[in-house]
Amino acid sequence: MPIFNYSAGPSMLPHEVMQNVQKELLSYEGSGVSIVEMSHRSTAFQSIVDSLEARLRRLMDIPETYAVLFLQGGATLQFSMVPMNLRETSRFAYVDTGIWSKKAMTDARCFGEVAIIQPTDDLDGMSFSTDGLHDVDYVHLTLNNTIEGTRFTAIPETEVPIVADASSNILAEPIDVSRFGLIYAGAQKNIGPSGLTVVIVRRDLVQSLHLPSYLSYHNQMDTLLNTPSTFSMYVAERVLKWVEEAGGVEAMERMNVQKRDLIYGYFETSALFKPLVTGEKRSLTNIPFTTGSEETDQRFLEFAREQGLIELGGHRSVGGLRASLYNAMPLEGATRLIEVMRQFEEGHDVSH
Repeated sequence: MPIFNYSAGPSMLPHEVMQNVQKELLSYEGSGVSIVEMSHRSTAFQSIVDSLEARLRRLMDIPETYAVLFLQGGATLQFSMVPMNLRETSRFAYVDTGIWSKKAMTDARCFGEVAIIQPTDDLDGMSFSTDGLHDVDYVHLTLNNTIEGTRFTAIPETEVPIVADASSNILAEPIDVSRFGLIYAGAQKNIGPSGLTVVIVRRDLVQSLHLPSYLSYHNQMDTLLNTPSTFSMYVAERVLKWVEEAGGVEAMERMNVQKRDLIYGYFETSALFKPLVTGEKRSLTNIPFTTGSEETDQRFLEFAREQGLIELGGHRSVGGLRASLYNAMPLEGATRLIEVMRQFEEGHDVSH
């Protein structure tokens, strides 16, 4: 029985990539040395770094005016590194769209004053107003809300740099890098294994400030300052190769739209399962839903596990159910989830 993993992260990786990693684990490209024991200063590993950056630049059309940094600490470390490195007036604006944006603004308050922006939120999508943003160092937003299952559909022009947490939608849909001052993303959803964080930053925003060495973007520019997450970077390079060969980000978006629309289409006919998000703001990658009963939700989780569908529980902070359909999730994963929901519903007395 095939297993489908709907985890919000670390998420499933492309099967072909996992097979390739398994094949090369003991001897990278016939070198006799495993990637997990290879020096990060070796010529072989530098070729991986160069290829990883080149592939990411091609896939996202990243201009040369932006640096690409491969860091550790997850997206959570960027909650601090961003205000540390981009502060001038030490006033920052944060668009409040959920739990992760709240965590980011909490850490930013350690370095200055935070102005909170409430987004506009209707059936047409999610955006925010730029009124009063002229006197802040940047405006921060979470492009896709992994827990809430919502995403930004319109990003207005603004005079100040926009900083975006793209952890759960990077490579899942096109992002116009030139619209942003800085984009950061944990790798463990669409890029590769956990342990790697990608930061794409406009070079003119990087300052030489008095900061601990690792926490300075300036010190990380165009170099590996310390031993990076070598295995994660190696797998990420293979995942990006898979994305390129599959048709790039545009092909990923088409598939993600198809998967999302199939599942939301089932909800429209279901008497038991209900989505928690409506309209155009629905995420392409994270779908929260519920039966309306905590007990029934738990029964469905157990039923789904017996059918080979795992990690369908909602985030611990909100409960309910959630299916994360990142790039590596095949179309079959969406259709199989619908089959299992239908089987559960047919065996459940919805009148009760």
